[in-house]
Amino acid sequence: MAGRVLPSLPQYRKDGVTRRICATVHLHDDLARDIDRDLTGDRLTAIGLTLGINFVAVARHARVAVRRRAALDRQLAVLGALFLASLLVALWSLLAGGASLVLLAVYGPLGVLVVTWALVHHTQARARDAAQQVFRGADRPETLVPPIEQAAETRLHELKRSNVLPYADETALVNPFVGSGKRLQEREVIWGPMDVSEPAEGPGGTKLPITDFDAIDLHTYVARHMEGISGLDGLRTRNRLYVLGSNAYLLPELVPDRAGRPNPHVPKQLVQAGLQRPGAGMRTHLCLERVGEGGRLIVSMYLRAILARPSLSWEVAAYAIPPLEARFHAVDTLPLARFDRWWSLVKYATGHTWSELSGAPGRMLERSRWRHDNDRALRKLRRKIKNQHVIVDYGAATSLREQYGDWDQAGYAERMDALDYLVRLQQGVLTATERFLKDHNVDTSSFDNAQKIITQNYHVNTVNGPSIFGAGGTIQQNSGPQGGGPQGAQGGGGKPAPKP
Repeated sequence: MAGRVLPSLPQYRKDGVTRRICATVHLHDDLARDIDRDLTGDRLTAIGLTLGINFVAVARHARVAVRRRAALDRQLAVLGALFLASLLVALWSLLAGGASLVLLAVYGPLGVLVVTWALVHHTQARARDAAQQVFRGADRPETLVPPIEQAAETRLHELKRSNVLPYADETALVNPFVGSGKRLQEREVIWGPMDVSEPAEGPGGTKLPITDFDAIDLHTYVARHMEGISGLDGLRTRNRLYVLGSNAYLLPELVPDRAGRPNPHVPKQLVQAGLQRPGAGMRTHLCLERVGEGGRLIVSMYLRAILARPSLSWEVAAYAIPPLEARFHAVDTLPLARFDRWWSLVKYATGHTWSELSGAPGRMLERSRWRHDNDRALRKLRRKIKNQHVIVDYGAATSLREQYGDWDQAGYAERMDALDYLVRLQQGVLTATERFLKDHNVDTSSFDNAQKIITQNYHVNTVNGPSIFGAGGTIQQNSGPQGGGPQGAQGGGGKPAPKP
């Protein structure tokens, strides 16, 4: 019955993935360190697509967690020095035999351990409170912590509407769509060719004049109408220029300073040029992104219209990113009851007191060494760019969202959603193409024949081929070459410029 009134079921938060990441950086120091370096550190390589994540919020929470860890290590280093001093006094008192010194020797190291225990307990309690606040609170995640450097936040804001992405040279043999997850179909495909040179018949059997169009017009039409045709509310569409990382310097609008990072935007005309007439390692694709409930799943389809008259073809690739890996769900199980929370913190502090105390100098040294090595490598590479005209790979190798996805966390609902989104996107592209051709008075008989073949083959490959669904629709492990490793904060590897 139309207009039926039903109760509302609980829904996932739209920013659920952002909140999980913001909460988890407070609980995992290594994660906070890596994300802080990736998003705000000095670098020459591009940062991968945001894909539904609020990078500003994540960067702010990662910075707070990094600073909390650094402050704790400084305090622990002082306590460690006091502990060693008290042990030396204990040894000397035993040799000297002074009663008062013996008491000091006994209680000195013990007192340091008690203070360390209390400090570890307090810091962990603060970290858990911060994680609970961002995960369960009503306030926007970015408002709960102080901002970071304005320049860094501006760059992260701009990434949300990026229309260009340099991709790392190492991914060029696989695909340019870095950070988009695992292929949903067996392989990238070409739909067509379809003859678009024959005019459609009008009233009385007369031939209608074909309205002139190009690939840019077709991309624009599909982008504008795909959400309504596919029924995928919230579908994000954008033409994006993909550039081979080592060729990025050829576009001054993309890399205005060869010793700096690439821009997230280029003029619209360059994006259109990459579709009409691709450049050296530069092609424009129409990117369709559908974020599932709460951001748990992301399905992306990449299209490129190849209009070589009299034929039209579609280059098509589809990818999916699964839910976050298991450690991002630890915030769900943090104890909330007063006694349970107290006992959990007591056990944590007791089990980590000695490792925290003894490991503080090593952690401080590691951070200092990494900063020194990273800064030195970047200075060296920038000198080579300036003096030797070395070519740098500016491309991104992955995305933060892909990096921490895990198909083992995808259940039946996520698998079926991925399949549903894929089928809707596939059919939506075909429907939009057919309507576009009819609007431009093109005879669609060739398109109709191609569509039958496309629909039949595409469904078979998706369900039964070696895709993420596997044989029988079971999820396979995400072991593709584009998964896993962290985005390096360092600049891309250099190689000598070719001679003209």
